[in-house]
Amino acid sequence: MADTERIDPKVLRTAGVLICGGLAVIFDTTIVGVALHSLAADLHTTVATVQWVATAYLLALGITVPLSTWATARFGGKRLWLFSLLVFLAGSVAAALAWNAPALIAARVLQGLGGGLMMPVMTTLVGRAAGGRLLGRVTALISLPAVLGPILGPLLGGLILTHLSWRWMFWINIPLCVAGFVLAARFLERDEPDSRPRLDVAGLALLAPGVAALLFGLSEASDGGFGHPTVLVPLAAGAALVTGFVLYAARRTEPLVDLRLLAHRPTSAGSAVLFFSGFALYGALFLLPLFYQQVRGTSALDAGIALIPQGVGTLLSRSIAGRLTDRAGARIVAVTGFVVVAAATLPFAFADAQASPWLLGGVLLLRGIGLGAVTVPVMAVAYLGLGREQVAHASALVRIAQQIGGSFGTAVLAVLLQSATTGAGGLTAAFQWSFWWATGFAVLAALLALALPGRAATAPAAPEGSPAEEVRAAA
Repeated sequence: MADTERIDPKVLRTAGVLICGGLAVIFDTTIVGVALHSLAADLHTTVATVQWVATAYLLALGITVPLSTWATARFGGKRLWLFSLLVFLAGSVAAALAWNAPALIAARVLQGLGGGLMMPVMTTLVGRAAGGRLLGRVTALISLPAVLGPILGPLLGGLILTHLSWRWMFWINIPLCVAGFVLAARFLERDEPDSRPRLDVAGLALLAPGVAALLFGLSEASDGGFGHPTVLVPLAAGAALVTGFVLYAARRTEPLVDLRLLAHRPTSAGSAVLFFSGFALYGALFLLPLFYQQVRGTSALDAGIALIPQGVGTLLSRSIAGRLTDRAGARIVAVTGFVVVAAATLPFAFADAQASPWLLGGVLLLRGIGLGAVTVPVMAVAYLGLGREQVAHASALVRIAQQIGGSFGTAVLAVLLQSATTGAGGLTAAFQWSFWWATGFAVLAALLALALPGRAATAPAAPEGSPAEEVRAAA
């Protein structure tokens, strides 16, 4: 049935409405990433200070993601989505009007609070609308903002920095947020909360700062390695807080994030692969623009243009990966995707300033196809067989695993690159060495993906009485 069954129009409408608002968050993240040096010059501050424009946003995301589970149950998904859009809109306006670095950093915190709620809520609402059916194709739909961001974000950022004021990086969020709010208010179905659970304050006090401390420590490791106190202290504190939450949540019937879902094989396997894929996917995404700028001597805008083929490849393979996931299961699609990513990363371990740009462009296109074949099945499988009330908790688990894994992978490859730069081979050899590691991480991720469930028909069933199970029983 997965070959011929069509996605419910209600799911398509829900996904389209949410994508409109979600694009603002994805574009904002990728655009700001190319502008830190320009911001430091225009705001008359140091690069170290303006780096907090990105770090503060990241930490705010980490704090609010665990809160999304309770907020969705307490207020309903539609209300929370509209509220999150308004918060992100207010942060964007404040960032565009910022008069100095501290004001811009504060505005970015506000943006992060809204964006941190939006991304898991978007996944939750679409997952609930889908009712556990055709999760591969549904995930391919809601992953569209994440695909378009790396394609258009660096280009928009480069164009804005070249021809306009940096403030337009935030002004362009306004029409997306307004359109997203109007469409959501008009077309999203109102979902009244079934209950009004009390906020797990103790769980929030453990998990939110724990995740934020881990993300902060990993962001600091990108500059000074893992041995510095500014890295070790937050990493140790974050690990202790998260461990404390695990022990605490095991004794509660309604914890902030339900870790009992990790006993459900699709959710635990999907979260684990998402975490470790950060080394292969996000780490290499950190290396590639630096390779073009530092080894090949391109500008930030030209580096963004050079990376377009990777985004195009991801866009092309996204829908195919969704269909194959529904038909053949997540395991074979994800393993194949990681193998393609490894094969397409390997040529950069031999590339230098004289390498053919056409050859590198073709390799990036292939790498993008592999990325699309990885992200869709790994994210989709985490929701396989879950009931309505469990989807929000799975969204938080997946998002936390993705955030920490991506930051960890970026930090590890940044440290490897920095340590190799001091060697005798020079900058080119350092990048080649780092790409060897990125290739190895992709091979390791392919091996880990073997733990994912196979064909969808043999995956664990949803709990009896859940909406997903009721739909399948009716079919």
